[in-house]
Amino acid sequence: MNNTTVRHFLTLTDLSTEEFKRIIGRATELRAMHHRGEIYEPLKNKVLAMIFEKSSTRTRVSFEAGMAQFGGHAIFLSPRDTQLGRGEPIEDSARVLSRMADCLMVRTFEHEKAETLARYSSVPVINGLTDDVHPCQLLADMQTWYELRGDISGKTVTWVGDGNNMCHSYMHAAKMLGFKLNIACPEGFDPQQRFIDETADSIEIIRDAKAACEGSDLIVTDVWASMGQEEEQKIREKAFRNYQVTGELMALANDDALFMHCLPAHRGEEVSAEVIDGKQSVVWDEAENRLHAQKALLEFLLVQ
Repeated sequence: MNNTTVRHFLTLTDLSTEEFKRIIGRATELRAMHHRGEIYEPLKNKVLAMIFEKSSTRTRVSFEAGMAQFGGHAIFLSPRDTQLGRGEPIEDSARVLSRMADCLMVRTFEHEKAETLARYSSVPVINGLTDDVHPCQLLADMQTWYELRGDISGKTVTWVGDGNNMCHSYMHAAKMLGFKLNIACPEGFDPQQRFIDETADSIEIIRDAKAACEGSDLIVTDVWASMGQEEEQKIREKAFRNYQVTGELMALANDDALFMHCLPAHRGEEVSAEVIDGKQSVVWDEAENRLHAQKALLEFLLVQ
């Protein structure tokens, strides 16, 4: 089993509030350095092994580019190309990979897999997404907010749509950073009860999307059917038809409210084209910040 001093990042709550803020502040510094063309290679000769059981664009490219920019290297591992796909226990893969690589990143379905990987890894493990949470995306989202609007404490954020892994991470962020989170979702699609219990003082579930968006500073949504839920698409389209983020919904929020989406987006489903392509949308900054936020995270975990 692993050395107990190794820090992992499986959920936002693996950080203190102060560490969370420090990482997103550092991400902004790293973004500025990158835009100035500065060479900074704190991870020279370091290797990140990336295990992908779920496909990805932003997670793969941001981690791979980040390691390259930091002077290190990233190895892409899919079940098709490794023994994991042929039934090798996660415990054994963790023991082996962590003897060869300096950090592991996993993007998978069951959160328990990420926890098992961390338990048996002798190096830091980063959660690149599980069915429960998506903490790396929240680093990028909060970096984007702080860059554009400053402190988020005391603000109101509205989540519109499925009570999914992104919603769960927003619930954690609300508790840690001190903002109010309205969750607009239809019955039957609430966040998991344990996340509600953990964050009860910071969240409110509201069935009426219009009421949930009134006076909000940030509106966030995600696809109606996440990876692995494609067969539920028709049911979800019906359930979520009143939960599309439109110009009408954005007009109920504060005048300077921002719109975020972790992407990929389905225009005409969870968000209208006029919103995602409009002036309140910051989805492209948010997507770019996956690169900088994860570089800050890698530095935090690997540079002593």
